[in-house]
Amino acid sequence: MAKMTKSATISHLAAKTGLSKKAANQFVEELVNLAYKEAKNAFTIPGLGKIVLVNRAARMGRNPATGATIQIPAKRVVKFRVAKQAKVAILG
Repeated sequence: MAKMTKSATISHLAAKTGLSKKAANQFVEELVNLAYKEAKNAFTIPGLGKIVLVNRAARMGRNPATGATIQIPAKRVVKFRVAKQAKVAILG
C-alpha cells in the first residue's frame, strides 16, 4: 500500500464516520492545532501516542566530513512517544 495522503485520510474518516469531507477536514485541522498548542504540556492521543517537548543537553559531536570534534549546543525538541497499544497493534 502506498503512503496515505492527507486527502486519502480525510476521505477515509468521512466515509467511516458519515461526516462530510469538509467536516472531517475541520476536525483533523482542529486536532492538529490543539496538539501544537498543548505540546509544551504533553499532548496525548489515547491509543496512539504522546507529543512531548524535551530538553536536550549540550554534547560533543563529530563533523562527518572532516572528523573534527564540535560542540553541539543544548536545545528543545519535539518528540512523539508511541503508545504501548499502538506498538502491540502494529507489531503484534
